[in-house]
Amino acid sequence: MENSFEDLIASYIENKVGISEHFLSDALANSLKQNLLNLNQQSLLMEAGTGNSEAVSYDSAVRSDSIYWLDKKHNNIFENEFFAQIEAFITYLNLSCYTGITGYEFHYSLYEKGDFYLKHLDQFKNNPSRKYSMISYLNSDWQESDGGELLIHQLNNNQKIAPTQGKTVFFKSDELVHEVLVTQNTRMSITGWLKCD
Repeated sequence: MENSFEDLIASYIENKVGISEHFLSDALANSLKQNLLNLNQQSLLMEAGTGNSEAVSYDSAVRSDSIYWLDKKHNNIFENEFFAQIEAFITYLNLSCYTGITGYEFHYSLYEKGDFYLKHLDQFKNNPSRKYSMISYLNSDWQESDGGELLIHQLNNNQKIAPTQGKTVFFKSDELVHEVLVTQNTRMSITGWLKCD
């Protein structure tokens, strides 16, 4: 587990974008994916908005995915396993990089064919608590023709990241503008933020 933590931190230091190809095991990724599909089948996902609870807006011309917030109150064995890994990473990050992270929030994200999310920053103007963004992908057998890449905009170095199963991406929430390109296949992830409340 610590190897994947170190992969995220080392690549972040090098390029402002941390990537671990196997942050999630196949077993956990498959279980989380099945959980997401079950929630979707039960019509429990909701339209994703932009902004926070103080100023949320819904515009499918900007963002067209659906989400479901993870919560320890659900007492879902697989979500709890995911939380345990995130908490271990936060401990490792705080000890090695003195980041002072005190909390987190995550949701499932489902993009159907044709969905996208235009360029944006993850930190709210009226609330700076989100410090780092993390995205863990749940897509096995992803092909280049499936689209749906995460495109991170950096000066002279835009980075396109395929949403392949087990991969996790990590970057500062107030620093890098990014977008999700149009997907041609069902695209699943867990997206969230490490916070200083």
